[in-house]
Amino acid sequence: MRWIAIVATLPLIPALARAEEPAVHLKQAPGRDVIEGYCGACHSLDYIMMNSPFLDAARWDAEVAKMIKAYGAPIDPADAKTIGDYLKQNYGE
Repeated sequence: MRWIAIVATLPLIPALARAEEPAVHLKQAPGRDVIEGYCGACHSLDYIMMNSPFLDAARWDAEVAKMIKAYGAPIDPADAKTIGDYLKQNYGE
């Protein structure tokens, strides 16, 4: 009898476990689509806003380079430049 109750509640687990995070809205500017595609594929975009008070232009470039070199983000050089430019212009210190 107990197994019936357990089996009956199994379909509810994914709905209960899903985190309801608010959508992150980045500033509308050239390069936003590249950011959302590359950066959003691996982590939450709220990291950009959380880190922006601490990162100047050089540090944003270092962050982009770290994502590519240390974490293996498959970003080609042209898109890496677009990402860096977007971050520096919109979320720089």
